[in-house]
Amino acid sequence: MYAQAEQILGHRFAQPGLLKEALTHRSAMHGQRGVPKGTGSNERLEFIGDRVLGLLVAEWLGERFPGEQEGALGRRLALLVSQPVLADIAEQAGLNAVLTVAPGESRAGVRKRATVLADAMEAVIGALYLDGGLEAARLFVRRSFAPAMDGQPQPPKDAKTALQEWAQGRGLPLPNYVMVSRDGPPHAPDFTISVTVAGQTATGRAGNKRAAEMAAAEDLIGKLSA
Repeated sequence: MYAQAEQILGHRFAQPGLLKEALTHRSAMHGQRGVPKGTGSNERLEFIGDRVLGLLVAEWLGERFPGEQEGALGRRLALLVSQPVLADIAEQAGLNAVLTVAPGESRAGVRKRATVLADAMEAVIGALYLDGGLEAARLFVRRSFAPAMDGQPQPPKDAKTALQEWAQGRGLPLPNYVMVSRDGPPHAPDFTISVTVAGQTATGRAGNKRAAEMAAAEDLIGKLSA
């Protein structure tokens, strides 16, 4: 399985343990004795890979669109590193076939879930970075993300604008955003906001209201487009 994963990633690991960790869903670690909680699965590598992916895609966008300003580049970046895009690229690459999950979760189809696939994509990028440096991660990102990069000749609209235009185009009331909760300490708040359009509702969470609204709008667009 790991040989297949190395072929997918185009990299031979000097530290095979990193690859194993990147491909281990947290369900596979449940109940294992002697393993500290939160270790062994790909969650820590996902955290690292998220940052590495953002850097590499930002670098790439700067090269591809030298005349664009920060706002347009930011919208491109947000789309390319979004969960639906990551999940689709992971599935196209075949990462779902090499993920280690608990037997029960496997039967439940966890390998097909967008959240699991997106997390695995970030985790393998983190593993590539730790094992082979930025160049190893860069080679994989540029190869696997090329179709998504080429597929957006114009900067995408932000999710809130796209959702508003979707509603207006159908003669519907504008999206209604409601703050569901505000948790966390003052220096690190956590906002949960819902948005409703055409009788359908989605929620988003983030460290500020605007980002939470964006996340909610993106989630609802996905539901309306399904």
